[in-house]
Amino acid sequence: MPTFAAVFAPNGKAWRGTEVDLGDVDVIDDVTDLMIDFAVERGSDLSLLLVEADDEWFAIVRAEETGDPHVYLSDARMVHDHPLAMVLAEAGGLVEPQPQESAGARPNPVPTGDGDLLTDLGVTEDELRSLSTGGGVLPSDALAVVAERAGFGELLDGMRL
Repeated sequence: MPTFAAVFAPNGKAWRGTEVDLGDVDVIDDVTDLMIDFAVERGSDLSLLLVEADDEWFAIVRAEETGDPHVYLSDARMVHDHPLAMVLAEAGGLVEPQPQESAGARPNPVPTGDGDLLTDLGVTEDELRSLSTGGGVLPSDALAVVAERAGFGELLDGMRL
């Protein structure tokens, strides 16, 4: 599966969202500018970016009008394989593990980043890390849980149809 990315922002009690193309992103400012512009147009100062790539990893970015973005990657090892993961990791100052050569089974994911970025939206750090490392949980399933808890699950589902 190719990369899926969508930005969401609350507008009162409802959330709005749109799918975005991050193929040309070179720096985090490209991402956060897009996110903040989307939020401001909807009368919000908060936006979330949900990214899933290749059925292997997901990322969540939280941006607000003030402050630096908060970044969470479900598997830091992906920075070596995916340019967008590298951009997000650099922005979040995330730990970058060395690539691992493995014969046989894939090693467990290495989640990294601000696991508390969704606590006020109903997803604790422990739950987020469990979604990242839980055997058999696809990135799309993990993001569906995040979206449902935050209040925009149906919106995300509609984008995937």
